[in-house]
Amino acid sequence: MTKEEILQPQNMVAQKPELMNDVTMHYCPGCSHGVVHKLVAEVIAEMGMEEKTIGISPVGCAVFAYRYIDIDWQESAHGRAPALATACKRLWPDRLVFTYQGDGDMACIGTAETIHALNRGENITIIFVNNAIYGMTGGQMAPTTLVGMKTATCPYGRDPQLHGYPLRISDIAAQLEGTAYVTRQSVETVAAVRKAKKALRKAFENSMNGKGSNLVEFVATCSSGWKMTPTNANKWMEENMCEYYKLGDLKVKE
Repeated sequence: MTKEEILQPQNMVAQKPELMNDVTMHYCPGCSHGVVHKLVAEVIAEMGMEEKTIGISPVGCAVFAYRYIDIDWQESAHGRAPALATACKRLWPDRLVFTYQGDGDMACIGTAETIHALNRGENITIIFVNNAIYGMTGGQMAPTTLVGMKTATCPYGRDPQLHGYPLRISDIAAQLEGTAYVTRQSVETVAAVRKAKKALRKAFENSMNGKGSNLVEFVATCSSGWKMTPTNANKWMEENMCEYYKLGDLKVKE
């Protein structure tokens, strides 16, 4: 038996997606972004779209998404990813075009671009990672921060009389005529990961089949911003985030 044969795994059950670059991720331990990245890479490869995909990288924790997934990327200004994705898809209609955005980027700074791109029915997919906090810039309150949740800018907890209520932007998107598929998923368990992957595949296929705009929200953790261990962050998310942001399909246009 050769050295190569000895080192070759005999019972391979999982491996790094072929589109994931061999670089160390900057995300904190327990962060949901890494799992979502993996799913995006797997779905693109399984669809055979490696050479025909354009990802729009945002500002925020996922600003370096282009380092991890080996596809063509464009970098947008803060919150403007849906506008840039619109241009890319209209110029190259045969391309799979998606944005990858956090809650502050998509649901606050980019609210207008998000709503209008979705309402126009642009054949793009918006991937929305919702961890209810501005994770990269110091843990400030986000539009999706839960009532009573403490952040750097609401240290006594979010007060709706002072700060307003958490924004369920996916529920709003589901009411727009241009949206074909709006869903809310998570990646904290194996079962959840499998459901999330199917949702991503459906959204990407819709965008390629000209069915309209698609929004895939991931209810996610931010163990550093929440000041919790990864295990406790997952538990807190399940007990609090998923209670307010209900998982499942919000709109499916046939």
